[in-house]
Amino acid sequence: MLTTNYGSSSAETVANNEDLVTQILIRVPVKPLLRFKCVSKHWLSLISSSHFYHHHNHNHNQNQNQNQNQNQKQNHPTSLSAVILRRNPSLFQFVPLKPTKTTTTTTTPPFTSLHFINQNSPSNIKILHSCHGLFLCRSVQEKNNILNQNNRHCYYVCNFTTKQSTTLPSINSFSPNEPISIFGLTLAFEPSKSPHYQVVCVRSSKVSMYYYQIEVYSSKTRTWRTSGSPFVAPFDIVFDNGVFCNGAVHWISPSGSALYYDIERERVEKMPRLVESWGKRRSRYFGESNGHLHLVDICGVRTTKFKVFEMERDYSKWFVKYEVDLDEIVATFPEMVRDSLDPCDSYYYAFVIVFVVRNENEEESSLLLHIPGKIISYNFRDKSFKKVCDLTPIRNETKSSLQFGWLDAYQFVETLACV
Repeated sequence: MLTTNYGSSSAETVANNEDLVTQILIRVPVKPLLRFKCVSKHWLSLISSSHFYHHHNHNHNQNQNQNQNQNQKQNHPTSLSAVILRRNPSLFQFVPLKPTKTTTTTTTPPFTSLHFINQNSPSNIKILHSCHGLFLCRSVQEKNNILNQNNRHCYYVCNFTTKQSTTLPSINSFSPNEPISIFGLTLAFEPSKSPHYQVVCVRSSKVSMYYYQIEVYSSKTRTWRTSGSPFVAPFDIVFDNGVFCNGAVHWISPSGSALYYDIERERVEKMPRLVESWGKRRSRYFGESNGHLHLVDICGVRTTKFKVFEMERDYSKWFVKYEVDLDEIVATFPEMVRDSLDPCDSYYYAFVIVFVVRNENEEESSLLLHIPGKIISYNFRDKSFKKVCDLTPIRNETKSSLQFGWLDAYQFVETLACV
């Protein structure tokens, strides 16, 4: 009797229909997709294409928006899934913010080495910035010359999920005898709007030593271009700690002055000062989460109580978004108390803000804190807290040691974005 293998025939029909395969695969999470690249050369080519990434990202954003409250729906990219902590230039710790049954709260980063960026000298590579799954990195490359003393920076944009990286071209100087100074670079990437990213660079201007110039690199054209007019800035503005949020790069100074660069309008504008700071500043946090710009200045003696400020969308003012009280955390984790210091010392309590995690569901918005040996999550709404993970001890650290600050924390999102 003749039999027909209908199952095999159906599978073959699906496999030969690229549109149907694409519609199936764009619904698959990123990690399994990376394994599916090994199925065949055809699947490798399909999943690696920018066209597939665009459809996969669009489908993911649509599903995410459908799960959000209609009153809070906003067009923001993939939500934050983890934070990468830089313990030292070559040691990282990966902190998942949404552990699953198959994910422990303490696990290795999505990379164990930065060899895939530069195999010759991975130890010289430093992460500068992260933005919606992509990372901006820098290395120091030695130039071979007679004295062998000149160094130059090389910059890379990397996808730690796919282990892909690209080297940014050098920025042209005014002339061979007029080298430029680079004061800071910031990665700008909005996958909900475009599959292409930009890198905003603040460099010296040929107009005057007191003026700065913006250069913008586009992954679409693979070139740098001069953007906007030369501008002046406060003497203490920190350009190498830029924060990208809602189409603009933001900078702040220790004295409170602040600027932002609107990428589309190609203009540098002033931001309002935070007027509620008083006394000696103990620590600061300045960052973005889910399309919101946050600032925390912890000043004075009672450093367990402070406010989290948010910038209005029209840049009219900072307003108090959350009020924080860490007294219950101190009572639960007495190692936060530095007995060797005077109780009136602003550093009497050992903690550092790692990240403000803004969720579309306000009940889940939280503050990530680093206390000695641990990462703690503090819920803004109900003031509850929980231990997220323990940190691996480092030699010679004391029981009240803090191993990093907010500048050592990088947002991580799994993405197929091309670099």
